Amino acid sequence: MPRALLGSAIAKRFLSRYWQKHPLFVPGALPGFRSILSWKDLMRLALRADVASRLVMREGRRWTLAHGPFRRRDFAALPSRNWTLLVQGVNLHVAEADALLRRFAFIPYARLDDLMVSYAAPGGSVGPHFDSYDVFLLQGDGRRRWRIGRQRDLELRRGLPLKILARFRPEAERVVDAGDMLYLPPDIAHEGVAIDTCSTYSIGFRAPTAQELATGFLDAMRDAVALEGRYRDPDLAPSREPARMGRELQAYAAKIASSLQWNERAIVRWLGAYLTEPKPAVAFAPPRVPLSLSTFALRAARNGLRLDSRTQLLYDAAHLFINGEVLRPPAQSRAMLRRLANARALGPQALSPETAGVAYRWYCNGFLHIR
Repeated sequence: MPRALLGSAIAKRFLSRYWQKHPLFVPGALPGFRSILSWKDLMRLALRADVASRLVMREGRRWTLAHGPFRRRDFAALPSRNWTLLVQGVNLHVAEADALLRRFAFIPYARLDDLMVSYAAPGGSVGPHFDSYDVFLLQGDGRRRWRIGRQRDLELRRGLPLKILARFRPEAERVVDAGDMLYLPPDIAHEGVAIDTCSTYSIGFRAPTAQELATGFLDAMRDAVALEGRYRDPDLAPSREPARMGRELQAYAAKIASSLQWNERAIVRWLGAYLTEPKPAVAFAPPRVPLSLSTFALRAARNGLRLDSRTQLLYDAAHLFINGEVLRPPAQSRAMLRRLANARALGPQALSPETAGVAYRWYCNGFLHIR
């Protein structure tokens, strides 16, 4: 991200003028930027079962899509043109990628999703398409030609393994070089084609749909509901229409459903857990031989702490939310733990007993580490 854009005044102007409104091309966003990962680095990630990866190939109007994990021989037979490897969630596995993602912290972490890296041979592309979320496209090595258009016709071509627009009508075109960046709001049609062998770093933002939030909350409520009682009809009369649903049973079901109630507090607690829930492939590695609490506190005071790159830590006025868990921190530790959430790290400093106790539990779970 350009250093200037991280300044409060510039970030505020970007958010008011462009965020979810208009595309923005930023030449030289990161002067001197080069790819964090080489082709071999990406290939090694794509071989792993805990990393989501895709390989897209094009021959004329024919597209093929393969999902990882891949084998080394899958890459040995690749042609010289027209293919793209996409590796999702690179920030979960590479510290430098996570550091790049966190440079976009002028957008709340609750909206920040992940960093995807695409590596393309000349002519490589995923076709003209649109995304339902905001995305920054930062160019690594090589050059890519972007064409974008604000079109209402979002119909997709049928019979393809990819979501490719049937009738793409670009309105603008840009060739990007290393360090250039393109911001796209949701639903802006775009197509990127590699001019040279190149890599692109995509910083995506999550925007759950109303349906996702509603069903997620109701699923959580299902696990929390414990209603007593069972339908009874001791005064049942002989039925002349056995297929007719009884009004008494309908009224009983309506009464039970209307008794389910929740307040804003319950929704807020659920939302924090939902937004920090680790993705399915994420696993934390607790220390093999944990330090004692006292030794942990001494070393944390001397060296500082850092969150694991896979850890999601958010907070509100009363709660901390970490990797799907909810807690009310002790008042004495609230300020320091909030600094940890915002900066993703703490420098060397003494920890209060309350803060050390919370941090130690996270350390034992693999959620944070001593620097």
